[in-house]
Amino acid sequence: MTKLVLASTSPARLRLLRDGGINPIVIAPNVDEEQVGDMAIAAGQIASTADLVLLLAKAKAEAVVNNPLCQDALILGCDSALDLDGEALGKPHEPEVAIERWKAMRGRSGRLYTGHWLIDNRQGGAMPPANGRATNTTVHFQNISDEEILAYVGTGEPLKVAGAFTIDGLGGAFIKAIEGDSHTVVGLSLATLRELVISLGVDYPSLWRG
Repeated sequence: MTKLVLASTSPARLRLLRDGGINPIVIAPNVDEEQVGDMAIAAGQIASTADLVLLLAKAKAEAVVNNPLCQDALILGCDSALDLDGEALGKPHEPEVAIERWKAMRGRSGRLYTGHWLIDNRQGGAMPPANGRATNTTVHFQNISDEEILAYVGTGEPLKVAGAFTIDGLGGAFIKAIEGDSHTVVGLSLATLRELVISLGVDYPSLWRG
């Protein structure tokens, strides 16, 4: 078996991996996403939402690489954001932000991007092999009422998720349709993880734990 470390505290990502037969070690990356993103934008390193989520996924994976639990393991960092009218929308954090965001999204479509960065730390070293990819899925939102928005935001669910919505929770009722990989919307594409694992010379089924 190959050990996988998930550099994320997202319950949805952990549940998705476990449902896919993988029981990762979870380590919080403690990355200030807004600060890292703002610095990269100021430095001209970010040209799109895809660039942003890939950079943040890389930062999260690299943030835990020296943790003793990451020895002899693959390390996966992920980050997601909703692109609406060319603006990258991450976690709203505050109810007021989530309410305004939903008023802008309802009845419309956005593109959810998830960045994946995988480090092969099985051999250690200063610069272990790594590979990354950003995926995207189009999300069509229901034209929900003000009352529904207030009720949803009141549950707290949308405050700490990219784009202020989930597809696998209460917010699923407000999604009209998606075009693409549903796992990308959850925050981790298993198909993309498999491709990255193979690119680093690892047999994907070796991640499964019976």
